[in-house]
Amino acid sequence: MAGMATSDERESTRNWTFLTNHAHVLLAIARNPTARLRDVAGEVGVTERAAQAIVADLEAGGYLHRTRVGRRNEYTLNPAGRFRHPAEADRHIGDLLALFTDAPSTANGDR
Repeated sequence: MAGMATSDERESTRNWTFLTNHAHVLLAIARNPTARLRDVAGEVGVTERAAQAIVADLEAGGYLHRTRVGRRNEYTLNPAGRFRHPAEADRHIGDLLALFTDAPSTANGDR
């Protein structure tokens, strides 16, 4: 049957990534702690409202802290925060930050 895509071909063309939008927002902020949410949203490929909700989730989870500096926000990340999924709960997000940014890995090397 010429022209019919196989199941494997359909699977390979689906649009997916290894990291969640939460991870992408965290990494964007790690790269630029004074970035506007509009810019973070554009980099990640989500709406500004979605970026705001993700930042609120990350802040509530203790992964970042938001400080108002004039008319902008400045973000401080907590590299000691642990991954939320049980399979990776023994790892710090500092390991992810170190992998994708110039940030150092976890401060105490604890695994």
